[in-house]
Amino acid sequence: MNLVVRPATPADRADVLALNLEAEALMSPMDHARLLALEAQSVYHRIVHDGQSAIAFLLAFDERADYDSPNYLWYRQRYPRFVYIDRIAVAASHRNRRIGGLLYDDVFAFAREHGVGTVAAEFYIEPFNEASSRFHARYGFGEVGTQWVAQGRKRVSLQIAAVPRD
Repeated sequence: MNLVVRPATPADRADVLALNLEAEALMSPMDHARLLALEAQSVYHRIVHDGQSAIAFLLAFDERADYDSPNYLWYRQRYPRFVYIDRIAVAASHRNRRIGGLLYDDVFAFAREHGVGTVAAEFYIEPFNEASSRFHARYGFGEVGTQWVAQGRKRVSLQIAAVPRD
């Protein structure tokens, strides 16, 4: 399978929305209007394409975004410069094939190219997302805080990782 990581285009939006919906239990909902608003603020929105469709996407912001996410705002209050991974989704049919790793490798390269030394992300710890915890640990993420979200129904581990220099 020939996988390509590339910037998302308007033609990819239906696939991105379907991927988000498939993974909605692990991230917040997103409709077309919300996707357009997030794209307008993002510094990074890339997909993995398998030759037929987008099979994964990652959407990230820097410290200048006008974004209302409580997790993003937590980082903005504490870190002067960062790339914040807001959401990543990989098609269920393509999980456990290092596709998420392709996007993380790419977003870390993006941060390095733009002189940003910190990448921020979070994952649920209540309920516990063990796969995400292991995945982030492989990339050197460490917990810098926690907070309750979703009207107190879920708790996230707020994580940062240093961007390795070449």
